[in-house]
Amino acid sequence: MPDVHIVWDGKPFWLELKSSKVNAVNLSPHQIAWNMAYYARGGLSFFLVKRAVDNHLFLFDPTQGPALARSGLSGAEGHEFESLAALWDHLAALAAR
Repeated sequence: MPDVHIVWDGKPFWLELKSSKVNAVNLSPHQIAWNMAYYARGGLSFFLVKRAVDNHLFLFDPTQGPALARSGLSGAEGHEFESLAALWDHLAALAAR
């Protein structure tokens, strides 16, 4: 089960929180499987990674879990945010769908 559960405008979603010094992200097979299964059944869940070198935040949907674990930030397709405010704006737009 992911680290954070949020309900925004009546829509629940989960965030698996990770940090990365530069590129590598340590995800367990269980974390990848849980998020992919939840997503496949219509749930919203994401991997949220903070990169230490510049404090940027990266948001990945569960389908990117295997690539994220294998190749790190440079090998997965996600969204990069320079601030927490920008991340929240993006999540609010997803919750409004």
